[in-house]
Amino acid sequence: MPKAKGKSRRQKFAYNLNRKRLYRSARRRAAPRIECSHVRHAWDPAKSVAQNLADMGLAEDPNKAVPIPRKKLLGMEVEIDEQEKGKKTVRKPYVVNEMEYEASLPEKKSNTLSRDLIDYVRYMIQNHGENYKDMARDEKNYYQDTPKQIKRKINVYKNFYPEEYKAFVASLKQEKMDVQ
Repeated sequence: MPKAKGKSRRQKFAYNLNRKRLYRSARRRAAPRIECSHVRHAWDPAKSVAQNLADMGLAEDPNKAVPIPRKKLLGMEVEIDEQEKGKKTVRKPYVVNEMEYEASLPEKKSNTLSRDLIDYVRYMIQNHGENYKDMARDEKNYYQDTPKQIKRKINVYKNFYPEEYKAFVASLKQEKMDVQ
């Protein structure tokens, strides 16, 4: 029995099919995900995004909030009419004030080294001192670091924990004196 005529042919792509219509019903307008807690607490779900941001004194579109002056082709600036469309009243100024205060706080240093790297550097210094070539040949040098790489790691440890490094080196000197 012969095959059906149309089944063996390759399907052609339907270019004229409007796929936006298919997905439009599936997508619903959800509230935006807000990272800032001040904005989240002042957000009114009954209002639109533009209305909420205007109430808080925030810009919806940064390009419209701070206009860039356009220039003519000859290099002369075009005079822009500075007709403001009426300033909107800010109903929730505390949001901007809290955000400015939070931005003015100094940033915390969250730079730390991994516990493995600290243990590795301490082991190398304890067993080899300042001899980086011996450190490179050590069996605990799992990543096969070169002497320069090991030196760099030790310098990073010195910069991150200077007091701890000084105390560690002093304890090593004390141990050497006790052994002698």
